Amino acid sequence: MKHLLKLADLSSKEIIEILNLADQLKYEKKNGIEHKVLKGKTLGMIFKKASTRTRVSFEVGMYQLGGNGLFLSSNDLQIGRGEDTADTIRVLSRYLDGIMIRTFDQNEVETMAKLGTIPIINGLTDYAHPCQVLADLMTIREHKGTLKGLKLCFVGDGNNMANSLIVGGIKTGMKVSIACPENYKPDADIMAWASANGEFECIPDVLKASEAADVLYTDVWASMGQEGEASKRRLAFEGYQLMIKQWLYLMMLWCFIVCLLIKAKKLPLKFLKNMRKKYLMKLKIGFMLKKQY
Repeated sequence: MKHLLKLADLSSKEIIEILNLADQLKYEKKNGIEHKVLKGKTLGMIFKKASTRTRVSFEVGMYQLGGNGLFLSSNDLQIGRGEDTADTIRVLSRYLDGIMIRTFDQNEVETMAKLGTIPIINGLTDYAHPCQVLADLMTIREHKGTLKGLKLCFVGDGNNMANSLIVGGIKTGMKVSIACPENYKPDADIMAWASANGEFECIPDVLKASEAADVLYTDVWASMGQEGEASKRRLAFEGYQLMIKQWLYLMMLWCFIVCLLIKAKKLPLKFLKNMRKKYLMKLKIGFMLKKQY
């Protein structure tokens, strides 16, 4: 039985196979080919952390695959009243065919996988966000044509996104660079693994870290559950905000030049429209990738 708890549990080959399957599902959906491979199956979706995209993508994905996505709020379950995780997973294993859980503690996800008898998918924890990063890798590969040899630069808090991007990037042959303040680095064990298995660096200098990057990535400074640290984090990441503003200025200047070229008929109008479509494409790709589970 296979779980998706963190990307470190997957081999490079398995990650590519997941991306290839997601590409195939996307092609079939686009061309009206039904794929009811989960007919009669039910996925329980436990949300201790609220979400828009995770819930919608999993629920609609299960429907399109012929199965059923069952939303389970922690407020509506006994687990929200203090029931032991072990008891909850043993009971749910008798009713469901799989569980996706979005929660705080990685140990809770690992415990479910150990004690349950059905596949467990990590929809997000404070330690890892594997589904999101798989979707990001799919997006990058679709627009760049490959992953191997590209440089990915993440700017910001060394949180669950940074942890999963490091592992996913290194395992698919990317160079990974992290720019973050000294006190907000990613997990130490993950960084040690990355240094030993690929091209990796974690430095405080944003411009140096992003030099020659093919992909720039950032995230919020205060994640869900860290609202009380928002003011402290705003000060800690102030320098990074200035850098991002400089990038935005350069992007605005670039867009302005592109608009002039379009007006002068040097570039087709669809070129500018494609810039906006890339963000929307990422959301759609994330949905298609999650369908495979």
